[in-house]
Amino acid sequence: MAKIATNSNFQEILSGELPVLVDFWATWCGPCRALSPTVDEIAEEYAGKVEVVKCNVDDADQIAMQYRIMSIPTLLYFKGGQLVDRTVGLVDKDDIVARLSKLI
Repeated sequence: MAKIATNSNFQEILSGELPVLVDFWATWCGPCRALSPTVDEIAEEYAGKVEVVKCNVDDADQIAMQYRIMSIPTLLYFKGGQLVDRTVGLVDKDDIVARLSKLI
């Protein structure tokens, strides 16, 4: 299961050992709801290899502003606490897995 990112715990999540995939979403976003099962599958399949985190833009507005999230869903990929990749919109699982494979 994916962790929930908040304004207060986000930097702690990024400081961990594992690469981090952050799913920026909102409850009112249809494409976000469509992507959510895929992100959950990846969280299960990559447990122990990648930290998968969900960040509700309505609840964690500071993080969304910091990373200039203008459209959702947006996936951010971090390694060593640094942003290394980004996708915007509804992407398929193969695309996400290909991007993650470069981080592991």
